[in-house]
Amino acid sequence: MSDGSRVSLDEVATILDTHKDERLRIRANGIPALQLSIQSQPDANTIAVADHVQARLQWLRDQRLIPDDIEIYAVSDQSIYVRQALSNSVLAVVSGALLAMSVVYLFLGNIRRTLIIGSAIPIAVMVTFVLMGFGNLTLNIMTLGGLALGVGMLVDNTIVMLENIYRHQKEGEASLEDAENAAAEVNSAILASTSTNLAAILPFLFVGGLVGLLFRELIITISAAVVASMIIALTLVPALSSRVLVQKTSRFRHLVDNTIASLQTGYGWCIAKVLKFRWPVPLLFISLLALSAPTFLSGAQTFLPSMDNGEVDIRVIGDPDITLDEMDQRVQIIESLVRQDPTVSSLFVVSGGFVWGRTAREAANQASMTVQLLPMAERQMSSQQWINRINQQIAEEQLAGVQIRMRPRGIRGIRTSTSDDDISIRFQGPDLEVLDQLAVEAVERMRAVSGIQNLAYSSEEQVLELDFRVDRDRASALGIHVQDVNAALMMALEGRVVTDFYEGGRGFDIRVRLPQQLTQAVQDLESVKLFPSTQGSQPVYLGDLVSIELTRSPGSIRRDSQMRIVEVTASLVSGFPLGQVLEEIDTLLSEMNLPSGYTRFEGGAGQALQEGQRLTGILLLLALFLVFVVMAVQYESLRNPLVII
Repeated sequence: MSDGSRVSLDEVATILDTHKDERLRIRANGIPALQLSIQSQPDANTIAVADHVQARLQWLRDQRLIPDDIEIYAVSDQSIYVRQALSNSVLAVVSGALLAMSVVYLFLGNIRRTLIIGSAIPIAVMVTFVLMGFGNLTLNIMTLGGLALGVGMLVDNTIVMLENIYRHQKEGEASLEDAENAAAEVNSAILASTSTNLAAILPFLFVGGLVGLLFRELIITISAAVVASMIIALTLVPALSSRVLVQKTSRFRHLVDNTIASLQTGYGWCIAKVLKFRWPVPLLFISLLALSAPTFLSGAQTFLPSMDNGEVDIRVIGDPDITLDEMDQRVQIIESLVRQDPTVSSLFVVSGGFVWGRTAREAANQASMTVQLLPMAERQMSSQQWINRINQQIAEEQLAGVQIRMRPRGIRGIRTSTSDDDISIRFQGPDLEVLDQLAVEAVERMRAVSGIQNLAYSSEEQVLELDFRVDRDRASALGIHVQDVNAALMMALEGRVVTDFYEGGRGFDIRVRLPQQLTQAVQDLESVKLFPSTQGSQPVYLGDLVSIELTRSPGSIRRDSQMRIVEVTASLVSGFPLGQVLEEIDTLLSEMNLPSGYTRFEGGAGQALQEGQRLTGILLLLALFLVFVVMAVQYESLRNPLVII
């Protein structure tokens, strides 16, 4: 002190060895938890990263660096989808090869010719990998799906080539020159088939937006597989087939051949009868095509198919003035109901905000839950049916002050709007209050739509704020700067880290703040002393310079094309087509009277669906035109391509 006396710190302050104020509460299966997010680099192998993480965790356990009473489990593991896609693609390739070999053996009756198909398939797959490498493609869900489709096209070309050479050999043409002639007979057909396939799918590479992003690699992989199948069918298959001679056949072979010959004879008889009625047959098929047209025009369309992997997202939103403790009490009631359900495998809860990867949002009136149900084979209901049942149980609890929204989790990383919901209706305009009124009216109208759930609008999420307005004239007269007022507020509300304390090699923040019991209400803040009394002056309190008001404000202000918007969102109920639901919503909202300067548009999956349909229609016509051109050049005729198309 100035007079030489000393004042101990404990005489003017209370020293507490504690933790930071709790803003988020995370639980896993009812036990307090921490969330660790690990994200792979864009060029990294997802499966390899997941395996390395698991191996490292096991090493930490073996080294006793992770105690035995600490349980670690994956809330979300994206490598599962890649593993399933890889196993399914391998199964499709292997089963397709085996079935193709079985059919070849049934029709040709020769094990060596069957092995030609068996050897051509893996070679064509390797050629496809080489072509994919030129395009810098990786093995993912889309490329593996394209590879599985390409194997079917590979089998088609090889069987056509193999069967034609075998037919010539049965007729006594056994020389290499005869095999060359037999291969030349179908070269043009295989080339035409491959060219038309490429002409039909390559234009869809020009599809933009999310649709193009999803299917670009699929189309490139299919194209590579088609080219690989043509190369193998025109080179390897004739070379191997010419070395296989026709052998004596068994009685079973004679029986199969006679059956096939009978089918060919019957087919010829049917064609002869049909050709007597040339015009009725095309008219019949045109009529059937016309009858099927309403199916494509009915609006029963969906942007992405629903996927039931047993993951359910639950979001809980409370009143703006609710505290974290009050919010968590309601969350624990919901958590208890979910955990008691026998079909629930695990439950991860974040109360007091949200956590996305390496970022977190603190909001006392919000919480999220991630529910993992048992595998589909071990439960008797779908994810949507489970949601309906839990909603009924929660409704019986009559929880006041909170809203609960549940939805099956879709494909991670694919979002068609700013939220995770399927439907997004946006109102754009200059005034937030008018936008809020339009959103409320839209929500009320959309409640009549039976195919949606979790109706919400972005501006309904409001937060409470303390509005501090400084009387600058009075502060200037007292010689107090606004920065001094701000420092006092920070000290009162959050405190200030003034230094660090090190113990045992670890550092701890030393935070100076007012006692929490002195900042529980607005009146307490007004009594915060900015400057003590001095000779000739009275003490200055915060309430002498600042007017404090508790106000509500939007949780977020969203913009689209630099214009303010309010977004109305909803989840699509499983079993309802997106196209029909959007048509019904558009009919209801078209009756709204929008003020001048305000517009309404669709910004979710419906927008992506409409854009994809519009561009796909144009590209479909382009694909048909290219197919026609390729066949016209191939056959040197305009009539034959029209017959095929």
